[in-house]
Amino acid sequence: MGIPPETVDQLIRENAEHCCGEDSICVRLVAVADLPTRLGEFQIVAFTSPNDGKEHAALIRGNPIGRSSVPVRLHSECLTGDGFGSLRCDCREQLELAQKQIREQDLGVILYLRQEGRGIGFANKIKAYQLQEHGYDTFQANELLGFRPDERDYAIAAHMLASLHIDSIRLMSNNPDKVRDLEMHGVTIEGRIPLVIPPNPYNRRYLEAKRLKAGHLLDQPNAEPVPEQVDEADGSRGGEAPVPSAGSGSSTDPR
Repeated sequence: MGIPPETVDQLIRENAEHCCGEDSICVRLVAVADLPTRLGEFQIVAFTSPNDGKEHAALIRGNPIGRSSVPVRLHSECLTGDGFGSLRCDCREQLELAQKQIREQDLGVILYLRQEGRGIGFANKIKAYQLQEHGYDTFQANELLGFRPDERDYAIAAHMLASLHIDSIRLMSNNPDKVRDLEMHGVTIEGRIPLVIPPNPYNRRYLEAKRLKAGHLLDQPNAEPVPEQVDEADGSRGGEAPVPSAGSGSSTDPR
């Protein structure tokens, strides 16, 4: 059983005119519907931001309203991985593993956040891929484009959890920064559920960079790193890479 219809109606009513202020991170819960998927039956919740117009989603199993210790996955949008099945990252595998574990526990939430490319946007993410094809790692590529290694902000996720009246969570993540960021925004975290994906020849270097530079807790031992963008049979391209300019809408605020 998911969120009951009367509770859905109540959530939508209380969010109808919700606004946190013009300069604040803010979302409104606007719709809830059933969503059968290949990996089980869920409910899908739509959120909109009255300030920047972005739309976010929550995939829900069971009824987490007013519950404690709810398994929660924060998943940043990844068109190449989630949509096209890219092997350069582990995003799709983590998303599907989270769905399966939530289905097995019959309770949990996946927050799907519109923060493509660790917050730099789709076009800049592809520019970063170009740089990675010349030997830079995922964090170096972002910095060469004028961004911080990770531009994401989880204030929006904290707001979504508050809108769902979730008291505390068990975070499904390998990223300790998510734990710290959510706690900074007032989320009570009772534990962490790892989502470790075995590396493949295309993403070993990417995962190793996350482990070494971002402190990701990857229990799976990695083999010798290989260039993340090429098939082992093709060899590395090498050479100096021209640095593409970031998109006109990008921010270089060194927050």
